[in-house]
Amino acid sequence: MSAKFQDKYRIDSTRLQNWDYGSNGKYFITICTCENEHFFGKITEEKMHLNAIGELADNYWDEIPNHFPYVHLDEFIVMPNHIHGILVIDDPYYRDNSDDMNVQTRHCLVSNKSKQNTGRRRFQNQGNNTISSIIGSYKSIVSKHAHKINPKFEWHSRFYDHIIKDQKELQRIRNYIEFNPKNWKDDKYFE
Repeated sequence: MSAKFQDKYRIDSTRLQNWDYGSNGKYFITICTCENEHFFGKITEEKMHLNAIGELADNYWDEIPNHFPYVHLDEFIVMPNHIHGILVIDDPYYRDNSDDMNVQTRHCLVSNKSKQNTGRRRFQNQGNNTISSIIGSYKSIVSKHAHKINPKFEWHSRFYDHIIKDQKELQRIRNYIEFNPKNWKDDKYFE
């Protein structure tokens, strides 16, 4: 059941409730446009041809490490109505705070005495340098500039993530991303 917040119902998070999305790891990310609208270009002869908004999506992805220094980029592609990418968080100073009930906000430290799981704490404060804050920043800057080209541009409100567990899975996902244009007609986002 959705939790009520400020007299509005919210949809529960699809994120793993016991995972810290600011922790070191490899994350497979998919972000779709609203209603799978083809805002980024088209595929012809099994190759993606970016339009102006597609170029923005591509270029701003490359900028992520400039704003999040512990993030490294792996395989990435812009498709007509979505993007796929692998983000690697590799912070040598990361400290697992899963048992720490102090939640850092952007303004002050708040002591939280109740036993909430990581997901509930994250729902209240996603924190800096998490997958959600990285993707939120990316979507925001692309939207800001895309609206100058097409005021109707809109992302889907959510994004999909998958925590990559091992090298074999990493290679499988890299291959999926690389060959996505070639397999476009079989893609679930093809419309």
